[in-house]
Amino acid sequence: MSHITLRPSSERGHSRLDWLDSRFSFSFADYHDPAHMGFRDLRVINEDVIAPGGGFPTHPHRDMEIITYVMDGALQHRDSLGTGAVIRSGEIQRMSAGTGILHSEFNASNSDPVHLLQIWILPAVRASQPSYAQQAYDPKTVTGKFGLIASQNGRDGSISLQQDVDLWLTKLKTGETASFDLRAGRGAWAQMARGAAQFGTTRLNTGDGAKWETASALQITALEDSEILLFDLN
Repeated sequence: MSHITLRPSSERGHSRLDWLDSRFSFSFADYHDPAHMGFRDLRVINEDVIAPGGGFPTHPHRDMEIITYVMDGALQHRDSLGTGAVIRSGEIQRMSAGTGILHSEFNASNSDPVHLLQIWILPAVRASQPSYAQQAYDPKTVTGKFGLIASQNGRDGSISLQQDVDLWLTKLKTGETASFDLRAGRGAWAQMARGAAQFGTTRLNTGDGAKWETASALQITALEDSEILLFDLN
């Protein structure tokens, strides 16, 4: 049985502005918790709700793999590579900041909020050429089982990352079970985007995170309709 360490949603960092409600699984900006600085190469998981018309003005990044996963609504992205795109639920975006990139992110709607997870992963190599990718995932590949949506080599149609990380997604109906097999020497982080699920003997609710580093096959059973991101990290 895997030894699972729970990161309860209620213990995450929290920031609220008139246009932005953010929760931080790891230290970020003004929220600093030495006990939660990241996990392996996973550095940031921020859950953001951006009000209609709100957004992040142009700002810089470097030497980071930045993944945007939209849960509800639509996000308008623009960057210094000349990319202009709208990211919607059912899509994943990856921006490799490399030597440096400027970008902005705004709610694409004037009437509905956008709800997203922003994820930062430390790259294997610094000072790489900045790049951008965005794609939809096939709902059938993540329904009732884990489907790969991002990986180091972009295998099986996933979006590519510059780090030895596999990002899996599953959407489970109440009562459905999916199994995840963690290999020796690796670590797993699960982020409960929606719903509630039983991870072995540990229950995760919406917004909770959990980590484990024991090689084993873990049974995950949905207690409610659930959406789960799972990171398999070197």
